[in-house]
Amino acid sequence: MTKKTIGLDSNLYQYFQDISLREPEILQQLRQETAAHPMARMQIAPEQGQFMALLVQLMGAKKTLEVGVFTGYSSLAVALALPTDGKIVACDINEEYTAIARRYWQQAGVSPKIDLHIAPALETLDRLLSEGEANTFDFAFIDADKSNHGNYYERALKLLRPGGLIAVDNVLWSGKVADHEVQDKTTNVIRAFNQKLHEDKRVKISLVPIADGLTLAVKY
Repeated sequence: MTKKTIGLDSNLYQYFQDISLREPEILQQLRQETAAHPMARMQIAPEQGQFMALLVQLMGAKKTLEVGVFTGYSSLAVALALPTDGKIVACDINEEYTAIARRYWQQAGVSPKIDLHIAPALETLDRLLSEGEANTFDFAFIDADKSNHGNYYERALKLLRPGGLIAVDNVLWSGKVADHEVQDKTTNVIRAFNQKLHEDKRVKISLVPIADGLTLAVKY
């Protein structure tokens, strides 16, 4: 995992941020607090948050899904981009991490937009499907345990409307996916997932090399 876009040296990355990043103060504060967290590596890069917010606005999205919240940077970035009647269904299992998220959502005035479910994400997604929520979501962001990437993706695809967009994080995995000497379980799971999406005719895809790699999949 990485908190910045890989493949750029420090000087170019700083320039990249200086001339492109328009990060609201509340997001800066959350990012700075998270930087001191023992699991800070799980934080998405600010340029990725800005990119996803732009996508949501371009789509005119109102109903979105997030699998993996951590301290809430991605959900806050998206929530700020949603209209006043927008909604995020957010899935996580960690009360401690998401308590930080809740605090910043409250400060930013977006708490009414975010419905946080503290439970295994597959349970939440399956319940949404059983309650008739299929084909109703505009956007989904998947950034949780990599072993379940495929399961989250399949549920999200069912929940998404035709023309909806799934964004899947960490698909470049700090470059390990391209190093065939790296054969650990997580890296191989991500490789297999990437190959599956490449061959999936139910979606149109584009892998964007921002942050740790973000695959965009539009549902036909």
